[in-house]
Amino acid sequence: MSDTKFTSYRLTEETRGVFIISATPFKEDGALDLESIDRLIDFYLEKGVSGITILGMMGEAPKLNPEESKAVMKRVFARVNGQVPVIVGVSNAGMDNLVNLAHSGMELGAAGVMVAPFAAQKTETALFNYYESVCEALGLDVPLCYQDFPLVTGVNISVECFHSMVDAFDQLVMLKHEDWPGLSKLTQIRNSAEKNNHRKVSILCGNGGLYLPQELGRGADGAMTGFAYPEMLVQVCDLYHSGEIDKAEDLFDLYLPLVRHEQQPGYGLAVRKEILRRRGAISCAATRAPGPKLSKQDHVDLDRLMSRLESRLAVGS
Repeated sequence: MSDTKFTSYRLTEETRGVFIISATPFKEDGALDLESIDRLIDFYLEKGVSGITILGMMGEAPKLNPEESKAVMKRVFARVNGQVPVIVGVSNAGMDNLVNLAHSGMELGAAGVMVAPFAAQKTETALFNYYESVCEALGLDVPLCYQDFPLVTGVNISVECFHSMVDAFDQLVMLKHEDWPGLSKLTQIRNSAEKNNHRKVSILCGNGGLYLPQELGRGADGAMTGFAYPEMLVQVCDLYHSGEIDKAEDLFDLYLPLVRHEQQPGYGLAVRKEILRRRGAISCAATRAPGPKLSKQDHVDLDRLMSRLESRLAVGS
């Protein structure tokens, strides 16, 4: 497969909707399952997502070698074929690795890249300086999304520091918001931008969608997460943005038991991939070692949760 560029999308401050965080399918032996990538991308597109984010934390990116990461990118861009924008997660403790992956993604047609901080940024001065180096190394033509996920990265960023980076780095156009708890922070970011004339960036929210209705109410533009029923995320965002807030929350409530079940630390990825397998999106639910696996009783629990969701949806249809 050639390195053909498949899309000319670029992330901007106006980007909104649902950018689904894609899983990375593996075979039982741990090898990449490229055929399942095709099915998974088709599945996401059929559910109406606005965009796709690949090689994120949920995509088990740290478990891939550079050749595998590029193979995933090539396969995804070929299958998407310009239908929606694609963001590439490029977080890496090595700057050269980060930049090489980012530029490879942009050459293939990425709309932008997402970078999370890592534990070495122990002060906000160090954090600002790190992103200054990242932006300089990437170049002004690479739109950037800041991933704010302190529960995993161990790095907290204040509203003031985030706005200082927005003011300093024109290519920083998006925040992936998944601080937890973080609703007050989301409100402060929006209010501070308006009050102090900071550039208003796009905000997409993670955490499996667990707080999506409230985050939309606080000014989020949509979701960037990997819930295995992406159609719910799409419909909730559409309803909320069209002013049908009660309908959006009623629909969200139907899925809440599974949203919650997927969010169990150290376990939820196995649940998510098993749901995707059951829905026909991937052939195998395996996570790459070391990774979680479902027990027999875990499957029984999931049987009941999915069955109850199907029953509730049938009643509401």
